[in-house]
Amino acid sequence: MFFYEGDKMYAVEFRTKIKDGVIEIPEKYRKKMKYNVKVILMTENTSDTTSDMIEKLLESPLKLPDFRPFKREEIYDRT
Repeated sequence: MFFYEGDKMYAVEFRTKIKDGVIEIPEKYRKKMKYNVKVILMTENTSDTTSDMIEKLLESPLKLPDFRPFKREEIYDRT
């Protein structure tokens, strides 16, 4: 948490949930956060990253120089 006065920056860190696209500033910080603010958002949700990664790979697959897909026999080989 950083506190600067005058022309300098006043920065706070808090956790909250976004409701209908709105981020509510906690009451104790509202007096300092009246005018222009710089917003940096960092999410803690990691559950969606797997499906996002699969979608990205399907849209633009990685190109590996010596890649060779398995043959059907190799996939089902149990030896």
